[in-house]
Amino acid sequence: MNPHPQTYLETLRAAALSRRRFLTATGAAAALAAAGSLAGVRTAEAATGGRDRRDLFTLGVASGDPLPDAVVIWTRLAPEPAEPYGGMADRDVPVRWQVAEDESFRRIVRSGTATARSAYSHTVHVDVRGLRPWRHYFYRFLADRQFSPIGRTRTAPAPGQEVAALSLAFASCQNWPAGLYTAHADLAARDHDVVFFLGDYIYENAIPADGGAVRRQQVTPDVQHECLSLDDYRLRFAHYKQDVDLQAAHASAPWVVTMDDHEVQNDWAPVDSVEWTVRQANAFRAYWEHMPMRLAQEPEGPDMQLYRRLTYGSLAEFSVLDTRQYRSHHDGGWRAPGDDTRDPARTITGERQERWILDGLGASTSRWNVLVQQVLMMPLDNTAGEGVASPMGTWEGYSASRERVLGGLVDRGVDNLVVLTGDVHANFAGDLKVDFADPAAPAVGAELVGTSISSDGDGPAEDAWTGTILAEGPHLAYANHERGYVSCRVTPREWTADYRVIDTIERPGGTALTRRTLTVADGVPGIQA
Repeated sequence: MNPHPQTYLETLRAAALSRRRFLTATGAAAALAAAGSLAGVRTAEAATGGRDRRDLFTLGVASGDPLPDAVVIWTRLAPEPAEPYGGMADRDVPVRWQVAEDESFRRIVRSGTATARSAYSHTVHVDVRGLRPWRHYFYRFLADRQFSPIGRTRTAPAPGQEVAALSLAFASCQNWPAGLYTAHADLAARDHDVVFFLGDYIYENAIPADGGAVRRQQVTPDVQHECLSLDDYRLRFAHYKQDVDLQAAHASAPWVVTMDDHEVQNDWAPVDSVEWTVRQANAFRAYWEHMPMRLAQEPEGPDMQLYRRLTYGSLAEFSVLDTRQYRSHHDGGWRAPGDDTRDPARTITGERQERWILDGLGASTSRWNVLVQQVLMMPLDNTAGEGVASPMGTWEGYSASRERVLGGLVDRGVDNLVVLTGDVHANFAGDLKVDFADPAAPAVGAELVGTSISSDGDGPAEDAWTGTILAEGPHLAYANHERGYVSCRVTPREWTADYRVIDTIERPGGTALTRRTLTVADGVPGIQA
């Protein structure tokens, strides 16, 4: 059976009790991380400098994780977003919130007062309950006689409710200095019921002092070095979230988020050291603070519950994965798979999450069963002819883990499997197989891979790299190297994916178009030609 809202929350609470690596770290670092007294935090009073307050809502608003009767709404008070604590004094601030059925707020259905806590960098997470299923709502905040911008959100359908159509988008990888967020402007202009963001919301590496060749915007010294401290990560989120196109995309629909690597460090896997424990705790804390996530997902030091499941009536069930926190170590790069990558002891999900995937999807009664995750599940080969070179940080570097998941889903009779993926800065689409080494192996699902919002800058519609990968991958149906995102329409009969690309993100005025439309038919595994 599909999980109802209480089951969703119970999943978060139960997993929060299992704090694995945190307890193996050195005691002093663990105590610091758990208490929230994390390295590199300056006092808010020192940051304000007595300046007059300006706009409190410089980082916009957001909503997320919709349930049939609830949605999270988010904002942060930050009159000086380039300062630690956003220029706020070191005190908690009451913030009023309202949810209405109309944009003019004449029909307010829920309201209350939340607390923007200084310990949470004056972020606000309100889990609004008592809403009606499958309804649009508008929301806003009020503090110090200032209203926030207005956001629009939508709840999920009721359990088992028949849904004629669902509109969704998925995106990833928005490196700020690499390009403009024109794709987010297009995403915001299209009518989506929900947006899935698959990771690399920020990049931890230094931003050039002049903002880079594309942005050409002087940045503060605090973002000109790699993120390490809690202040660093908070300031990086604040820097990114000032972008007006990103704010518009957040305000247009509820987001469901999961992190990949750059929210912490490029290509990271768990490391058992004091320094890493504190850095991971810093990164997780700042991530949760700045995302529209529930209080139950608040991290405990270096542990945060990210994997969770959301259901859209009888139409679709979305299992959001975490392929970073529990993975075995890997050496990164592109190379040929070997005995090490096929080792059954290696895992990309961890044993607990793997069981959760199989048991959850095995019990699903939804038409479409969707894995929302970070890195490529199907293999890629960028070496023409003899020899193979595949990315080892993807499921290909953990092929036994992939075979257990895909094979387990087949054994449980799970059909209409669709996997949504980001990370690779290119568009791909292809068939999923339990055994990719066998050309005759049947497809068991489809993987839709979205390119980056901005990372890597402008890219060509066709190039030698994606051309080689397409030629070397008989399971692949599409490859493209432009920037953009994927907009999908899901009905009981088919899943349609529009690959939206931007002609340029390196200068203003870029335009969006649908470069390719691909479909997955009900009851027919894989991509339809």
